[in-house]
Amino acid sequence: MTTVPHMEQEPLRAKAAAELERARARSSALTDALDDDELVRQHSPLMSPLIWDLAHIGNQEELWLVRDVGGLPAVRSDIDELYDAFKHSRASRPALPLLKPGEARQYVDQVRRKTMDVVDRVPLSGRGLVENAFAFGMLVQHEQQHDETMLITHQTRKGPAVLYAPEPPRAEKTVLPQEVLVPDGPFTMGTSTEPWALDNERPAHQVRVDAFFMDTAPVTCGQYQEFISDGGYDRPELWTGSGWEHRTKANLRAPLYWRRDGDRWLRDCFGVVGPVREAEPVVHVSFHEAQAYARWAGKRLPTEAEWEKAARFDPESGRSRRFPWGDEDPGPRQANLGQRHLRPAEVGSYPAGASPLGIQQLIGDVWEWVDTDFHGYPGFTAFPYREYSEVFFGPDYKMLRGGCFGTDAAACRGTFRNWDYPIRRQIFAGFRCARTPGGGELG
Repeated sequence: MTTVPHMEQEPLRAKAAAELERARARSSALTDALDDDELVRQHSPLMSPLIWDLAHIGNQEELWLVRDVGGLPAVRSDIDELYDAFKHSRASRPALPLLKPGEARQYVDQVRRKTMDVVDRVPLSGRGLVENAFAFGMLVQHEQQHDETMLITHQTRKGPAVLYAPEPPRAEKTVLPQEVLVPDGPFTMGTSTEPWALDNERPAHQVRVDAFFMDTAPVTCGQYQEFISDGGYDRPELWTGSGWEHRTKANLRAPLYWRRDGDRWLRDCFGVVGPVREAEPVVHVSFHEAQAYARWAGKRLPTEAEWEKAARFDPESGRSRRFPWGDEDPGPRQANLGQRHLRPAEVGSYPAGASPLGIQQLIGDVWEWVDTDFHGYPGFTAFPYREYSEVFFGPDYKMLRGGCFGTDAAACRGTFRNWDYPIRRQIFAGFRCARTPGGGELG
């Protein structure tokens, strides 16, 4: 990491403070929307009680920013074990002696006051944890990731809607090509320069990718309904062995939160039930379902390297961009991020966010499953702790790229990597397909 001159530290402090406050406003909105009974309830065994997430956010901030970076005495060292995500599974957390909602709010407020003092005074140089305000950026991303997790918990809860947001923009009335050819050749994957990039995104390295076709847009609900209607869930030849075993055991028949109503499908979206919108990207499907659909369509899922090349590579300059549209941060014209809306936007809604090759909505709307196991890049170094990435490396997890409507821009880049078990469906995940060119297609 490059040492930041003293004169350039003040803008970094201002950015860190603003991003911390923006994340906290979202955390507060997600928890203030429910009463105490709902905050302490476990709405799904796959998710923590919302009040655990809130106190965990504060505890991690205390550990890293107050105690480590700031060198200040502990605020509540007695609760460290309660909010250690590695010591207690999500299913077991409701039985713990957790802080009550009022206590949790008081705790995170107390920690935040100390954090803002640390932001104002700590030198942003001298060690990797503080260069470029990295530790503050890491905790901003941690809080925003838990905010997305809390948004998922809101989706799992039963009861009337408590969250509200405007509808996403409508798609322009243009016909998009079904797929785009991504040329063969090397590109730069990962990053060594993004100041707040996490360890699994580093370092930048060259990867050669053979030519392939990538879908211009994510698979839509309407397209997925065709898969269902054609018996996709009843055809074992479309599924891998592990995928078919899980489909049978879990009795999968449609995306999570879909239900049949006569001759139409309905979807529950944060407590509001309405017809499935055919032009929206399908969401709440597992890796196994995505893979089965791709086989049904005569295609496959892209690899992680293919996805990132499609999202970042500029054939004209030969360089990798930060985002499909360029190097500037995402705004409301480029991508559906940050919980501005509570659902994916129709495909074709963000032409300003397209890649140089014309591929759309690679950032935002839905996380996209890719067919790659979680691994470190060549030269990977765990920083600042192994438990963020390294302990998850291996074949148990599949990668997800691009963020979703509930992902904040602070935790979403063209290099950002997410991962989960291939059976998971409660996350805001969809997919798009790719395929290898057939004989004669490349001339």
